[in-house]
Amino acid sequence: MSREAPMGLTIVEKLIGLTLLIVGAITVYVTYTNPPIGQSGKAEPYTSFFMVGGFLLISLGVFLMLAKAE
Repeated sequence: MSREAPMGLTIVEKLIGLTLLIVGAITVYVTYTNPPIGQSGKAEPYTSFFMVGGFLLISLGVFLMLAKAE
């Protein structure tokens, strides 16, 4: 007897993955195009944290969209 995930769980997993992908893409895009500029005229050091966080959200979203619910 095989157990399959309920259809609603699969749909919600894909929607959460899509949402994380979109939020990550927006975070990376906005941080890349409008980096916060400090008094010295250079980008602030925490800009890299937002970029890394955005890429982590993108990778988690892609993983959730590609994963097969069991």
